[in-house]
Amino acid sequence: MDKYTTFVEWKLIHYLIDIIMNSTEFKGNWEEQKGILKLKFAALTDNDFMFDEGKKEEMLGRLQIKLSKTTEELRDIISSI
Repeated sequence: MDKYTTFVEWKLIHYLIDIIMNSTEFKGNWEEQKGILKLKFAALTDNDFMFDEGKKEEMLGRLQIKLSKTTEELRDIISSI
């Protein structure tokens, strides 16, 4: 994979994360949504959901890694809540 492809893929991931985080799925009760995700995936902890202002993509990246999910799979999981 060349540098250009990596950069384009990185931009696409950030674009998808912005869509996910700005969608109605995350505008509801975040505490309730975290609880549902923790029930669905026992490996998740409160630390997995922590993020600083403007660092939501880092949190989503941690969730993707911990759950071994793609951006699309994570978006679908969140949308199903």
